[in-house]
Amino acid sequence: MFEAIRQANLFTYQEKIQQLKAEATGRLFSVTNEIEKVDPLAFFSAYEAIEEDRWFWTSADQQTFFVGIGSAIQFESEKADLQFIQNEWNDILQHAEIDNPYENIGTGPVIYGGEPFDYKKATTSLWKHFETSRFILPKYMLVVDKDQCFMTYNLFVKATTASEQFTDDWEKLEMGLKEKPIYEEIVTKSIRAEEIEPEDWKDTIQLATDTIARGEAHKIVLAREIRVTLSASAYIGALLHELLQTQPNSYVFAFSHQGDSFIGASPERLVRVYDDEVLSTCLAGTAPRGKHPIEDETLSRDLLNDPKNRSEHHFVVDMIRKAVQPFCDELNIPEKPTVTQLKNLQHLYTPVEATLKPSAHLFNLVQALHPTPALGGTPKEASLAFIREHELLDRGWYGAPIGWLDAQQNGEFAVAIRSGLIQKDEASLFAGCGVVEDSDPEMEYAETKMKFRPMLSILEDE
Repeated sequence: MFEAIRQANLFTYQEKIQQLKAEATGRLFSVTNEIEKVDPLAFFSAYEAIEEDRWFWTSADQQTFFVGIGSAIQFESEKADLQFIQNEWNDILQHAEIDNPYENIGTGPVIYGGEPFDYKKATTSLWKHFETSRFILPKYMLVVDKDQCFMTYNLFVKATTASEQFTDDWEKLEMGLKEKPIYEEIVTKSIRAEEIEPEDWKDTIQLATDTIARGEAHKIVLAREIRVTLSASAYIGALLHELLQTQPNSYVFAFSHQGDSFIGASPERLVRVYDDEVLSTCLAGTAPRGKHPIEDETLSRDLLNDPKNRSEHHFVVDMIRKAVQPFCDELNIPEKPTVTQLKNLQHLYTPVEATLKPSAHLFNLVQALHPTPALGGTPKEASLAFIREHELLDRGWYGAPIGWLDAQQNGEFAVAIRSGLIQKDEASLFAGCGVVEDSDPEMEYAETKMKFRPMLSILEDE
């Protein structure tokens, strides 16, 4: 498999690296090869104990997988300045030596990452490894796109780069590609789940409805936390395997950094850009799935006709339209939502399609769209001000954009909901709901309990 590529190209790659070392300026060397198909989760799991930086991502249809291992270059901004990261990425690409003969979106050098929900809110020690906007160009990036499989190796070459670095990296890569799947055999379950201040959270819901009644905001989204203690340190590959099995039509992701892992199964796309074609998703308004087809249909119909959920959904549609217009042409938005169904929940759904202007890029859209009314509220600044002052937790990366960007400026970002932060044998899970003037604290509490299910179910005892 990969050994044949190594024998054919090893000398050529080493020679090019030596040339870049002699320049002493620091340049990216990136090479992509098509290989036989590899189990992406086995590749991710092979480095569980030996790499602090790992990335796992699937498209919502689970036809495309990305796995990033190690770190060749990191881009970081303390103030969630994605334009700064875009400029740094463009500068790296402008001087890079890239060997990528493939036209598939997502091949070649790809950066992945995310940012905090609100960098203006004080952070806590819970998110100490996720305090900033962080994007990583991995040392190895595996891309599985339907029946094709690609491997990209990235090395930032400096005058001080060790001569044996490339051969050492190549051997480590071959080790990971030979790993056999073991994630199905590992089970880590919870021994205790503690809701954090549920009654105080309900009081905050009431405070939010009072604020809205005074006309100070139209909608405020409030999140809460469940802290789970596990029977042993979590094996992230095993948790991802269960999410892939139980959460179809979702972006299943993991970002592992310095021993902590932010993982989830989000049904909500923030924005995608493929060949300048833009797709964003309005997903707001929630109901449970029924126990049988007739009940399921009734709940779906009630959701579609419910004034509160339709109003909440309209806020999101209107905000996305206004956010993308400065950067796009030819907007196409259906007049009415439909219902999209997941395993545990169903949501009101409206797609937004457009064409990206030549002067714009994906990060423009990400920054303009975040946070959507489904995660922050409306008006944006008023709702965020309320959240900063009254919400009882540090959201960290929960509810924030998480995704990837390739060298051709294609990429995709999801909203990091249905998610949790895993720290060895503990996990913090997060869920939120949209509060409007007539919201009932007990009903909003029940809604968040539904939204905890995707993550809580993979940690609970059988």
